[in-house]
Amino acid sequence: MSADAPIAKKVPFARTHHGDTFVDEYEWLRDKDDAEVVAYLEAENAYTDEQTKHLQPLREQIFAEIKARTQETDLSVPTRMGEFWYYSRSFEGKQYGVHCRCPISGPEDWTPPELTASLAVPNEQILLDSNVLADGHEFFALGAFSLSHDGTMLAYSVDVVGDERYTLRFKDLRTGELLPDEVAGTSAGVTWSLDGSHVFYLTVDDSWRPDTVWRHKLGTAKDDDVKVFYEPDERYWVGVGSTRSEKYLMIWIGSKITTEGRMLESSDPEGEFRVILPRREGVEYSVEHAVVGGEDRFLILHNDVVDGVKAENFVLADAPVSDPSNTTTLIEHRDDVRIEEVDAFATHLVLSYRREALTRLAIWPLTETGYGERAELDFDLELYSVGMSANPEWEQRTVRIGLTSFITPTQVFDYVLDTGELLLRKQQPVLGGYDAKDYEQQRDWATASDGTKIPVSLVARKGVLGGGPAPVILSGYGSYEASQDPGFSVARLSLLDRGMILAVAHVRGGGEMGRLWYEHGKTLTKKNTFTDFVDVARHLVDAGITTPEHMVASGGSAGGLLMGAVANIAPEMFAGIIANVPFVDPLTSILDPSLPLTVIEWDEWGNPLADKEVYEYMKSYSPYENVAAMDYPAILAITSINDTRVLYVEPAKWVAKLRATKTGDSPLLLKTEMTAGHGGVSGRYARWKEAAFEFAWVLTTSGAVTGD
Repeated sequence: MSADAPIAKKVPFARTHHGDTFVDEYEWLRDKDDAEVVAYLEAENAYTDEQTKHLQPLREQIFAEIKARTQETDLSVPTRMGEFWYYSRSFEGKQYGVHCRCPISGPEDWTPPELTASLAVPNEQILLDSNVLADGHEFFALGAFSLSHDGTMLAYSVDVVGDERYTLRFKDLRTGELLPDEVAGTSAGVTWSLDGSHVFYLTVDDSWRPDTVWRHKLGTAKDDDVKVFYEPDERYWVGVGSTRSEKYLMIWIGSKITTEGRMLESSDPEGEFRVILPRREGVEYSVEHAVVGGEDRFLILHNDVVDGVKAENFVLADAPVSDPSNTTTLIEHRDDVRIEEVDAFATHLVLSYRREALTRLAIWPLTETGYGERAELDFDLELYSVGMSANPEWEQRTVRIGLTSFITPTQVFDYVLDTGELLLRKQQPVLGGYDAKDYEQQRDWATASDGTKIPVSLVARKGVLGGGPAPVILSGYGSYEASQDPGFSVARLSLLDRGMILAVAHVRGGGEMGRLWYEHGKTLTKKNTFTDFVDVARHLVDAGITTPEHMVASGGSAGGLLMGAVANIAPEMFAGIIANVPFVDPLTSILDPSLPLTVIEWDEWGNPLADKEVYEYMKSYSPYENVAAMDYPAILAITSINDTRVLYVEPAKWVAKLRATKTGDSPLLLKTEMTAGHGGVSGRYARWKEAAFEFAWVLTTSGAVTGD
């Protein structure tokens, strides 16, 4: 290890719970307003720069490859809403997108215009140019972009710090003028009333939990805004939106395991919201409005008990809007199918679900008397992701969907309801002669220590898989029922073209295999997430796909917890570990209800404050608590100082303790973005540079390239 490596001072801080005392010597790093803390983070950044400066030529090469493969001046497929086609543009040399629209040719016009990025669009109107809004700021994020029903007003919000607190503004699209209305300190998103006279927005509490819904009347001061709903229970977050029909405004209150919805006719924005179904501990539900046989009905997706059996993977029911508790089951529970969402339109429904670790879509026509026959869309790919794209209209003749895979650039289709045709509207352009036939993707299965079969996705250039051990980047997440579904990445080609294999471990705690897959990787079964990942790594070695000396593990946020845990469990399996905004000090965070989002997280991890068993279990796997005097692989930890979800202090403490404790001379690096939040840097060129930085480290650490 270089003598120049920063060494954090030790300041003993005793934390005692359930009769157990843990002495935390690096808790002092929590105060980001302390000049000494900032100096330490900057020293770590300087050290990382010094230790990786030899990779600069490779970073520049990878950045150039990403840039050369990207059609920088481009535009999205136009989406019809009201009397306009809406789309976004990107321009070479500009970091951010530009939101535009152009008029439809007539009410029967459902074929999006074939616009050319390099040519002017007749009657184009620029609605919002994020480059103008971002000018002069090191960070920029758009939190809301919402049009009134009649298309005359735009509500948008921006964050120029990275703390996910936004300032809401309003623009009159008829004149291009900004209204004097300005609402600071909002959460992301905004919802219009049907007549465009009011908007509903959210604010957060001191722990960054969205807890309050406000109503703002256009033309009035923020001080006149009305508090519509407040949720005092810190386990619950709050959301606000509307049905696609725009007939009802909806407030959603949810914990990790319990949901409650409230409704209000959108034509009466100053009315009182009413509870749809009262919250019951452990019951989750969502509601969509449909008109079936001429009657307003609610489609209710829920996991309540049906016929004495808990519907773990959810069932779909409907009920009269006037009596939501009077439900009729439409789709019964299945152990092998996880129903995820239902979208309602005037003439049809679209069902989104998951089977065999892949996403699925089915079109479900509505008839004069009820429901027609469902038709699942079929795609000739072994691995893929499919889902709903932009479909804002209640009455439309097509369904816009998106399809991608690890080797298929994102495709946008319109499904024609009358004919069943699937029309390709656009495929993500990849410059430089990309051909999907030069690559392959396949599904593999690893066996966990308890006999469970773990799905593994493998992606590589043709001839690499099966050609003997090769460098591998093994990624994982495994929390919150989130799935790592197949998706294309232009940047990732720089890894694949240098002979690396991408492997994705679909470990328990994620949602790939249904609700029980998630349940068996959370709270007191959380260690399954970590052991699954290690078992996948061993499978890749045993199968001759790679060797430990050529394997790098990768994960971010809760996937960063996974990285920290496997570093302690099986350091010998990896040449390197890259952890982005890693949740590596979970016990400290979950023990402190004053920290952002902690109380909400108790349903995911357990409550170690109240439950000694949870405390001891979390302590047994917490990466920070379990750093030991042993050889670790090379580690690169990346964080952001303004992150409100996983505080920068977690990786900072983790790296400080690793540096003071571990043996061996493997590189240990911490990189802190000093002007960013949980999503990292903003702006596409900045993101490409960050990808190049990480990929250069991965390629050299795995031995795919020498880095000289």
